[in-house]
Amino acid sequence: MFEPTVRLNRTLWTQVKQCAEAGGYSSPEEFVAHVLEREVARLLSEGTSDEEILRKLKGLGYLE
Repeated sequence: MFEPTVRLNRTLWTQVKQCAEAGGYSSPEEFVAHVLEREVARLLSEGTSDEEILRKLKGLGYLE
């Protein structure tokens, strides 16, 4: 089965690994999934439109 992937620069990946280890996650991938799930749930719970979500993600630097 196809699994989507995300590319991170080396510096960010090092930080992700450090945070995952410090947070007791079993892997950096588990940490990233948890962070993304939390952020997506927060954005969706605010009842914002797609355009508003895109604007917020751009403002946070997640999208260009």
